[in-house]
Amino acid sequence: QVQLVESGGGLVQAGGSLRLSCAASGRTFSSYTMGWFRQAPGKEREFVAAINWSGGNTYYAESGKGRFTISRDNAKNMVYLQMHSLKPEDAAVYYCAADKNFRGDIHTNSYEYDYWGQGTQVTVSS
Repeated sequence: QVQLVESGGGLVQAGGSLRLSCAASGRTFSSYTMGWFRQAPGKEREFVAAINWSGGNTYYAESGKGRFTISRDNAKNMVYLQMHSLKPEDAAVYYCAADKNFRGDIHTNSYEYDYWGQGTQVTVSS
């Protein structure tokens, strides 16, 4: 069982930066692929980025390539999403998710993820 708690959301002007954090509980955190998803009002939840258990493999949605960076610190049971050059269309609730995937594969579909946080709101003003 893994519990996830996101933090770091807030209001930022377009062009600004935010770093989201996800604190995970559980002794097996380091074996999970971790992902970030987001959901804007009236839209489906969409994949943002993911990182495999070691941090050696990452994958990004096109929308965030070159602007977002996912990282993890297994010693601290933390996952981060650094976001730069934020746009109004990045505004959403951002969710951290854990994929109990021992092969280390990276998945972009939300149904592949086993545990979810409660989300943190990101608002981008134009």
